[in-house]
Amino acid sequence: MEDAVEDTAGSWQRETAGEAAGEAAKDTAREETRAAEAKLALVTLFREHQLSLTRTALMIVGDRPTAEDVVQDAFVEMHRRIDRITDHDRMLPYVRAAVVNRCRSVLRRRRLAPRLWRTYEPPVWSAESAALIGEDRAAVFHALRRLPERQREALVLRYYLDLDEPEIAEVMGISRSTVRSATSRALAALARDLGEES
Repeated sequence: MEDAVEDTAGSWQRETAGEAAGEAAKDTAREETRAAEAKLALVTLFREHQLSLTRTALMIVGDRPTAEDVVQDAFVEMHRRIDRITDHDRMLPYVRAAVVNRCRSVLRRRRLAPRLWRTYEPPVWSAESAALIGEDRAAVFHALRRLPERQREALVLRYYLDLDEPEIAEVMGISRSTVRSATSRALAALARDLGEES
């Protein structure tokens, strides 16, 4: 009788262990599938939006190499956190916000440069670049560059990326009314500035 009980208990333990191993294998397979889907979504996002994100960063920071670095760093950081991303639809707003935040960091470092006895002149605003892109475009770039950071970001996100107010508010981390205010003030400042130059 004891042998029968031991055989039954051993059989039950083997079945339970087998079921647990099977569940663990299924969980591992699900996680691997989720990770592969997230990586594919990230690659697709990069292919579809890298150029527009780089142009956006260029409009904010003023030079192409820095803009490319900003976008690359944002995607690298997203790749590092890929296992935490469950909603692929949230990837684009996240990377947009990351690009804008990294642009802000670049501009903060540049403001510190004069204190360290270094001067910085972004190449896109140079005389050579201005001649290449035309006088009108150069005037707009210069006027845009003179705007305060928040106003410049709002205009670039609105008129370059064609984002609506809720999207801009999310990317910039501000309220919709602040987006409206920043955009309105920026447009008025640009009109005054460009009116004086023409």
